[in-house]
Amino acid sequence: MRFFAASIASAITIAASAPANAQTLREQISREMPSLIELYREMHANPELSGMEVQSAARMAREARALGFDVTEGVGGHGVVAVLRNGPGPVVMVRADMDALPVTEQTGLPYASQVRVRTAEGVDTGVMHACGHDTHMTAWIGAARLLIANRSRWSGTLVMIGQPSEETVTGADAMMADGLFTRFPKPTHAIAFHDAAGFPEGMVGYTPGFALANVDTVDVTVRGVGGHGAYPQATRDTVLLGARIVDSLQALVSRNVDPQDAAVVTVGSFQAGTKHNIIPDEGHLQLTVRSYRDETRRLLLDGIRRVARGEAIAHGVPEDRMPIVEVDEEQAADATWNTPDFTLAMAAVARRQFGDSRVMEVPPSMGAEDFGNFWRADNSIRTMIFWVGGTPLAEWQAAQANGTPLPSLHSPFWAPDAEAVIGTASEALAAMAMDIMKPAA
Repeated sequence: MRFFAASIASAITIAASAPANAQTLREQISREMPSLIELYREMHANPELSGMEVQSAARMAREARALGFDVTEGVGGHGVVAVLRNGPGPVVMVRADMDALPVTEQTGLPYASQVRVRTAEGVDTGVMHACGHDTHMTAWIGAARLLIANRSRWSGTLVMIGQPSEETVTGADAMMADGLFTRFPKPTHAIAFHDAAGFPEGMVGYTPGFALANVDTVDVTVRGVGGHGAYPQATRDTVLLGARIVDSLQALVSRNVDPQDAAVVTVGSFQAGTKHNIIPDEGHLQLTVRSYRDETRRLLLDGIRRVARGEAIAHGVPEDRMPIVEVDEEQAADATWNTPDFTLAMAAVARRQFGDSRVMEVPPSMGAEDFGNFWRADNSIRTMIFWVGGTPLAEWQAAQANGTPLPSLHSPFWAPDAEAVIGTASEALAAMAMDIMKPAA
């Protein structure tokens, strides 16, 4: 997931002290940090790809059982559901994602991942928590510990889930298809966080309304008439046709979408041909398509089909060789919607916990998440995902001063300040859950 590069005043500092009413949670999480950092390093060194989260899930399940949760494993693949009933009240779901990425780590950390696997596509690759899900899992455990330690201060049902396959945006739907909202208490509220590379360690960002985008994965098979590169007149050049399609797709956003409506069409892969002097029969384009509004989503997907066919006609491709446009429904995610009034209420909790200087409203991201699928499945659920900055403050300030680029999420160099992310997120998740479930006066 890629987050925006926030424009934050260089004078910003991360307050070391907390408001008086936050001291209890702050002191408690400080005592937990040594064991949580040890756990984080273990998870960081042992990442697992989407759909392979066997050890990660087992570790989370073991931690939740030790705290007294009723734990079910294997929900929607390797999903974990931990339930704790603590009297009458709301049902709050706290979610953490568990999967890593096919990225070879280059952070130089002493506990850097050395894991290598062969993917389902047959690619040999390193594996890394380049999106920070190891901080998510660890903060989930930290929040659970805080909530157990303070259970006299809240009443309701806590449902904590470890979700697989977020990076392929399939895990949330898989867990729901396996009875997440029927076999277990259905949440009234759902909260989650994501580490962020675009602002400093320990900062909390929130976005009311659309927070993350629709994502669609599109494959275009471009078909022509192959032949010898010396005699192009006898062919219908697939490479040229593919290039024309790539070029024309750029006008979909600039000339079809309202300039005030965010949208992205990116061609991430163009593969065709085997040899210098052979014009191939086929080529393949791989696209990622991002939007917020469902109407814009339809406009873009319909436009891709129209552009591909129109360019093929202009290129003289026979009707039986028209391009094939396929939308991969299994790798699609709906835009993530943060319930506006609920999000503002949780932002107020964060401000009480950390002070105004550490909490800010941030613009929506064109990144994607399947956390939004929980709300899409039942829009009576009040949902919020928020960000916790992970870039070490000194590095962020230096980058602002001299323009040095910083690693983004999904980078082999991404190494967040784990203690700041885990401590802040554990505290924030626990404080928000306790506020939702505070006993009636």
